[in-house]
Amino acid sequence: MLGINGLELVVLAIIAVVVLGPERLPEYAAQLARLVKGLRRMATGAREQLREEVGPELDDVDWRKLDPRQYDPRRIIKEALLDDFEDVLKPVSQGAPKPSAAAAPAAATAAAAGISATRSGPSVPVGSRLGAGQAAPYDREAT
Repeated sequence: MLGINGLELVVLAIIAVVVLGPERLPEYAAQLARLVKGLRRMATGAREQLREEVGPELDDVDWRKLDPRQYDPRRIIKEALLDDFEDVLKPVSQGAPKPSAAAAPAAATAAAAGISATRSGPSVPVGSRLGAGQAAPYDREAT
């Protein structure tokens, strides 16, 4: 409640009793109660008006997902990159077409360079690291 703990609330109440006096304190407490009721009524009215204008789609919104405190740019970028990467790997896992006999010399040259002759990507397994002195895969079609 506004960062006030129980002890601070008791101290504020004692100060209010001393400053306002026992004669005016009930009057100010009633005004505070009316103010709180009015604020609750306005908040409820605004919520109902929004629900009427937006419609039933408002109930389907996941508000926790839209909370800016949940925003982690590293996670979002990682998920976006992995989604694209998984789309690229799907054809590879289903089996790539085998090169024809005419493409065999080109495939052998590409394999020696560490490049897959098909368009499925490099021949280095996903998630593996290159050894010391090993050249990184190079895709001539991508550059």
